[in-house]
Amino acid sequence: MPQDLSIVQLLLHASWVVQAVVVLLVLMSVISWAAIFRKVFAIKRVKAHDDDFEREFWSGTNLNDLYVAAAQSARHGGPMERIFASGMREFNKLRERRINDSGTLLDGARRAMRASLQRELDTLESNLSFLGTVGSVAPYVGLFGTVWGIMHAFTGLAALAQVTLATVAPGIAEALVATAIGLFAAIPAVVAYNRFTHDVDRVAIRLETFMEEFSNILQRNLGHQPASASASGH
Repeated sequence: MPQDLSIVQLLLHASWVVQAVVVLLVLMSVISWAAIFRKVFAIKRVKAHDDDFEREFWSGTNLNDLYVAAAQSARHGGPMERIFASGMREFNKLRERRINDSGTLLDGARRAMRASLQRELDTLESNLSFLGTVGSVAPYVGLFGTVWGIMHAFTGLAALAQVTLATVAPGIAEALVATAIGLFAAIPAVVAYNRFTHDVDRVAIRLETFMEEFSNILQRNLGHQPASASASGH
């Protein structure tokens, strides 16, 4: 009778080590796909929020009015809005302390925005290390299962008086399933890791550019307004 060499039957007849490896790889794949979908939606949401805020920022809205709105919606806004709010908050605090030196004011605002930028990038990069780990480790985990399965198969064949392809094939096939599933888990994780790393880098460049432009606006306001006045517009 021909043997059933379907993947399910091969795994059911595999050794417990191979089965444990396959379960681990499937779990890694499921978690990585969940992380991929979450990251896709998170990056899209960040880009949409930043587009809306940047459009509002360059529309000529008063900076103080924009800051009030950003402070109220900071939790639900985007990274650019929170970076702007942190820089404006520090700038206003220093002005309230009667600090009129433009260099001190700008440095304080830049430090606050830089710290906020780092927090935003840390949030965007969450789960990327897991995807990188899955992409690099999963093939080796699958290979371990394959090597163990082949060893187990040849150990069983040693007790047979006559070895044919029909007796060798099932054991080898069930061992190779582990490598296939390891690649199935690794390839999407590697592709997603590279894509998301590129997206995060683009977001970081955009935020850094905004920080420089906002700093230039503050500097122009300091140069054209009396020391006692607040930054009121672009």
